[in-house]
Amino acid sequence: MAVYGYVRVSTDEQIEGTSLEEQARVIRGVALMKGVEIARIFEEPGVSGSIPLDERPAGRELVSLLKAGDVVIFAKLDRAFRSAADALTRADTWKRESVKLIIADMGADAVTDNGVSKMFFGMLALVAEFERDRIRTRVADGRAAKRARGGHIGGRAPFGYRVEGVGKQAALVPVDQEQDALLTVRRLRLRGASLRTIAGQVLEQHGIHLSPEMVRRLAAR
Repeated sequence: MAVYGYVRVSTDEQIEGTSLEEQARVIRGVALMKGVEIARIFEEPGVSGSIPLDERPAGRELVSLLKAGDVVIFAKLDRAFRSAADALTRADTWKRESVKLIIADMGADAVTDNGVSKMFFGMLALVAEFERDRIRTRVADGRAAKRARGGHIGGRAPFGYRVEGVGKQAALVPVDQEQDALLTVRRLRLRGASLRTIAGQVLEQHGIHLSPEMVRRLAAR
């Protein structure tokens, strides 16, 4: 059995004074309480928490070394994982691999042990669900705001518009010929003209071929 620690700070946190040494002190305190000796503390200075553990230089090395019976100690949950969902997935993997995970600010017992794991995994599952809902809401709000500003949220441009720009800068720009055709469709539909009649008029006046189904969708838009 080997016991490892892991500490991380981002560049901003280094400036603000959140030290690797403080995290290491907490980890050593847990090891002392458990009566175990730490083989190594992996240090990850200046690395964002948004990067998965096994994609960070020191984190990747730590994950590759772990074997059944090993113990990993973190000072806090957010030092290792980018989200509750990420923590839930990784902790579940380590539990199945018989790797013990200790989060110092949650206590000195391994959260992957049977006595604690049910509460720990239940809590993480609830937080992960909340995070997913929050992300979905934020994405939906962002799309709505962009649409309201005339931005393009992806996919093909609707009839009457073309897309200019890419990514966040993408915007819908009116196409004069198609906008005129739209006016014709709506005007004739209000007068009660059939879909086929409208399609014929659009072709004759604007040189644009529309199917009756396309006319129906445009009239309802």
